[in-house]
Amino acid sequence: MSIATLVTFGVYLVGMLLIGIVCYKKTNNVSDYLLGGRQLGGWVAAMSAGASDMSSWLLLGLPGAFYAGGLGEIWLPLGLAIGVFLNWQFVAPRLRKYTEVSGDSITISEFLENRFRDRSKLLRIISAIVILLFFAFYTSAGLVGGAILFEKSFGLTYSTALLIGAAVIIAYTFLGGFLAVSWTDFFQGILMFLALVIVPIVAIFEMGGLANTFEAVQSIDSSYLNVFEGATTIGVISLLAWGLGYSGQPHIITRFMAVKNIKEVKKGKIIGVSWTILSMIGAMFTGLVGIAYLASNPLSDPEAVFLTFTQVLFNPWVAGFLLAAVLSAIMSTIDSQLLVSSSSLAEDFYKGLIRQDASEKEVLWVSRLGVLGIAIIAILLAQNPESSILDLVGYAWAGLGAAFGPVIILSLFWKQMTRNGALAGMIAGGLTVIIWGNISGGLFDLYELAPGFLFSAIAIFLTSMLDQKPSQEIEEEFERATA
Repeated sequence: MSIATLVTFGVYLVGMLLIGIVCYKKTNNVSDYLLGGRQLGGWVAAMSAGASDMSSWLLLGLPGAFYAGGLGEIWLPLGLAIGVFLNWQFVAPRLRKYTEVSGDSITISEFLENRFRDRSKLLRIISAIVILLFFAFYTSAGLVGGAILFEKSFGLTYSTALLIGAAVIIAYTFLGGFLAVSWTDFFQGILMFLALVIVPIVAIFEMGGLANTFEAVQSIDSSYLNVFEGATTIGVISLLAWGLGYSGQPHIITRFMAVKNIKEVKKGKIIGVSWTILSMIGAMFTGLVGIAYLASNPLSDPEAVFLTFTQVLFNPWVAGFLLAAVLSAIMSTIDSQLLVSSSSLAEDFYKGLIRQDASEKEVLWVSRLGVLGIAIIAILLAQNPESSILDLVGYAWAGLGAAFGPVIILSLFWKQMTRNGALAGMIAGGLTVIIWGNISGGLFDLYELAPGFLFSAIAIFLTSMLDQKPSQEIEEEFERATA
């Protein structure tokens, strides 16, 4: 790697740390640390939600999928685009208002407890366990990706690369909390977007234009341009079903809770949906152009197509910027997951169960130490570069989406939903994903999020209908929150 690329990369990492230090000075209490004092603007909320959502999948996985399979892979980004739009359109405004009305809740677990007046704390405990369990593996998967990037880019050993990448993310998340995570994600989102615009445009220009690019792809194999190539009903439904997971991802929907007001939510919707669609189109074209551009020297690893373009098309300074974009994608998801996990640890376990009279400062430091502790567990899980943890990203998305998605949606839109309904939905969704994911063949090849989401919604409805009617206090609060 050239000195220019190294300097560019280093400047980016130092910039992320400086944001953490600045935000540390603005973080005075638990609400600031975990939710930024509910002062996020639409731009920051939208960009940070998008960046924390997509991870390295957007720059490595999605271009790789189109490089390997052509336009037949379009169903997954289509499902995600629909999911992002529905999440911003319906969940964001309701969740922003309801979490404030319902005891000024600053975590998803606390919101569910307040929403259903759950004095048994079962909802808080079970939801916190689900978050910590899935996010430990989710975070470690991201650390593996970051370590591999450092390893390949700088020639470091895997273990050294893992520790360096983790250290930077832990530092700014530990110091600045939600504000640091949101602002770093904001800049990381911009960086990711620019990279996904620049790379395919330059590659298409090198190929002589878009028409020439498609002609070259067509001449290699016409099936690359067929959206139905290799498609099956179960396969298409499975890919589209990824969009169902959005309403159940705590690291995404906490951004909705932190937006300054409903006006900013509407702004965030336009920005967030546009960012997602345009970024995925850029990733799609990166993969498609790669089919033609790299035809004489095909890649053994399809997910390396973006990294290959950074090396063959750009000078070292620009290459450093583009590598930083890949690291941005990885960091922006890990930091959000660390923060959500630490909030569950501090608010739901420590303050909720162990020390209910804990001071603000005490809970704040438990949150910070939680970031450190959870990161250490994730690093230990990520020690093996060949770990199957990377395969669990889709599994974790399904687990969170099925356990929380229907619970969040129905708690915001259905007045008759009860605490027992929420518990039944959470358990049914999670168990369905676990059981379905361990059976193969026929209908069981369907992505487990789809049946998990369906069975969770059915469990919520049936249990709530058979349960006692919600109290007048709960119904009146629902009316205030949805007015």
